[in-house]
Amino acid sequence: MAHRLNLISMPAGREPFSLLAVDRAVSELRRGLMVVIRGLGGNGALALAAEAVTPRTLATFAEIAGDPAELVITARRARALGLAAGPGKAMALSAISDGGPGGPGKNTCLTAERIHGLIDPLSRSGIEGLSCHETTEHGWCSAAVGLAKIARLLPAAVTAGAGLNENDDLAAWAARRDLMLVDSGDVFQYEHTAARTLNAVSEARVPLLAAEDTRIIAFRPSDGGLEHLAIVIGEPKPGKPVLARLHSECFTGDLLGSLRCDCGDQLKGAIAEIAAAGSGVLLYLAQEGRGIGLVNKLRAYTLQDNGFDTLDANEQLGFDADERIYLPAARMLRHLGFTTVRLMTNNPHKVTALAALGITVAERVAHRFPSNRHNEAYLETKKIRGGHLF
Repeated sequence: MAHRLNLISMPAGREPFSLLAVDRAVSELRRGLMVVIRGLGGNGALALAAEAVTPRTLATFAEIAGDPAELVITARRARALGLAAGPGKAMALSAISDGGPGGPGKNTCLTAERIHGLIDPLSRSGIEGLSCHETTEHGWCSAAVGLAKIARLLPAAVTAGAGLNENDDLAAWAARRDLMLVDSGDVFQYEHTAARTLNAVSEARVPLLAAEDTRIIAFRPSDGGLEHLAIVIGEPKPGKPVLARLHSECFTGDLLGSLRCDCGDQLKGAIAEIAAAGSGVLLYLAQEGRGIGLVNKLRAYTLQDNGFDTLDANEQLGFDADERIYLPAARMLRHLGFTTVRLMTNNPHKVTALAALGITVAERVAHRFPSNRHNEAYLETKKIRGGHLF
């Protein structure tokens, strides 16, 4: 029987201007173009996505920049290169000037080829001829890496101080060069701001093979960014604990039936279990690869084929083992009128994350499926190192 949930109207939070600036900067980086990042103190820097660097863009970068280029990588990637890096601190690598024909500060070691080697875990590129230092925790270097993550690129960037004169205004300086300007604070808050502006934008009845009485509700942030879906089965009552599953999208597992993970089994199994229970909700979250995106997930698979486990593979690329946040899920649940859930998960972190966001987890419902020879090691890593309860 068709039905519609009474969605709760919620304030959108901050105005979307800050989201739009980040979105435009991300688009520029994905196209291999430079952006200008304004630091918390008002100073500015140029940034390029390291993955997209070419000899031509690097030459243009050097012409505009006021300082020698540095390659900024995450602490995770720095440790993979054998560097001592504090937790959460981005590391900047720069060429050791020899005072030769290029002149003091001329960065001849950070070529496009060298940069690509330094961010590729399968490359044998080392740090010879480079100096390194920790960057300011909330400075432009960290913001540049944050933009690369939002862009679903490798978390590394080429940065340099902008070549401003003493009386230059940063916004005017960027505009004269047709460069996108973004504030570092907006980058750091982007994911949380986007989550706070999620609102339902469409809803339809979609009978499923295992659950005919199903509606899908699409949620979109105010900047038109990544959309998340609520799959509502039956007629769950907002005043009671709802059977719920938070499922991160998995193209390879959900759609193609990949045997490397258990995502497809978890998705189909959750829908069937909710249908058998009579009602519930599955949130289908746009967080492919534990938040690193499909392209980077495929890179992580290649690393797993070279001996790294699922957590180490992400970290070799420079990501945290899990980059997901659960504010989108909490906001969607509140929109749907649910503040207490019976959560289908093997991951205790999801329980604590939702609780920290004000969603009461009345019960953790185990969600296990048989392994196969392709995902046995993956599931064992989740159990032993990830703390999953199997």
